[in-house]
Amino acid sequence: MPIPSRIWEFVATSIVIILAPGPTVLFIIARAVAWGRKTAVLTAVGGILGSFILSALIAVGLGPLLQRSTLAYAIIQWGGGLYLIYLGVDSLRHRHFHASEMIETHGREPTSLKSMQEGFLVGVLNPKTLVFYAAILPQFIDRKKGSITAQLLLLGALFAAMALISDVSWGLLAGTARNWLAGDTKRLIALRVVGGCVMVILGTLVIFSALARGTS
Repeated sequence: MPIPSRIWEFVATSIVIILAPGPTVLFIIARAVAWGRKTAVLTAVGGILGSFILSALIAVGLGPLLQRSTLAYAIIQWGGGLYLIYLGVDSLRHRHFHASEMIETHGREPTSLKSMQEGFLVGVLNPKTLVFYAAILPQFIDRKKGSITAQLLLLGALFAAMALISDVSWGLLAGTARNWLAGDTKRLIALRVVGGCVMVILGTLVIFSALARGTS
């Protein structure tokens, strides 16, 4: 399998993106606050499975296109940067949205299977996840290294593995500190602000990188 030359840059960028609290992390935290660590971890596992399926579909669909078209690659670069900025700004604008509802418990605790199913549906049906994979993963492929589809599959699997470790850790941490998180919604809002700022910065860096390649 071809290894992209920028794989370590991808790993570093992915770590920053994964650690920045986004919608998926906030969903897992909400489950942890409501039902505890077990439900949060199972939700995270289901979500990553759904997310990886999306990345695989994108790899199969986008790979041949990016292999042939320099224009498509440039469009993906710009689209990825702008989308990251959009996610960041959207997170900042809606930092107060549904913050109080996240710490409320509704109905009975879901079964293990139900928790994984719900996490899977969030991962596989989330349009933001779809656009994220389509816009971000192609930033790090190397068109001189061979099959772009294989490179995208590798990057998607690597991202999913790192995201699983992070999401499970968030679930365990939030489940342990559920009383502290539930005590003040300002803490949940602060997580959104941090995640939003990180996304805006990363998006700006991606656009500058695309500009630099365009003038080189």
